[in-house]
Parts: sequence; C-alpha cells; structure tokens
Amino acid sequence: MTQAKQTEKIQKAKKVNKKIGVIVSDKMDKTRVVAIVEQRAHPIYQKTFSVTNKIKAHDEKNEYHKGDKVEIFETKPYSKSKAWSIQRKINENSSK
Repeated sequence: MTQAKQTEKIQKAKKVNKKIGVIVSDKMDKTRVVAIVEQRAHPIYQKTFSVTNKIKAHDEKNEYHKGDKVEIFETKPYSKSKAWSIQRKINENSSK
C-alpha cells in the first residue's frame, strides 16, 4: 500500500468535527469569535428553543469579518481557548 493511499484511509476513518456559524467579533488578531446557533427541544414539553455557543476560531490571514457565515472545523489547540479553525466562507447568494 502506498503512502498516499494510507493517508487517504486515515483521513476517511478520522471523523472531522465541523460546524457552521456567523462571525460575531473580529477584533482579535488571527482570531474570530463564531456564534453557533442550535435548535433544541425541551425533553418533556417538546417546545423548541435556541442555544447559542460562542467559539474562538483561528483565521491565519485575517480575511473573514463580522457577519460572514463560515464553516469551522476542530483542530489541535492553538491556545487555551482556541481549538477550531475557519475552513471556508459560505456564500449565501449561491444557494438562492
């Protein structure tokens, strides 16, 4: 088995945790705060409600700004509170 096939097999077996959210702060250098909004249902009453988690994500080139919808994925920790990285910007115009 060649080296390329082995790395492909490892990447397929490894589940990458990805989330989609909106950047709410871009004031830090190379770091963006991304808000992830989830809809959950109450266990007894089944009423849905929103739960917002704010995650710090790494942005190497400072190319994403407040209000951008982005996809982030989990990486090795960059610091105490930053273990996610921005993968790409999601263009909302293409889905319309």
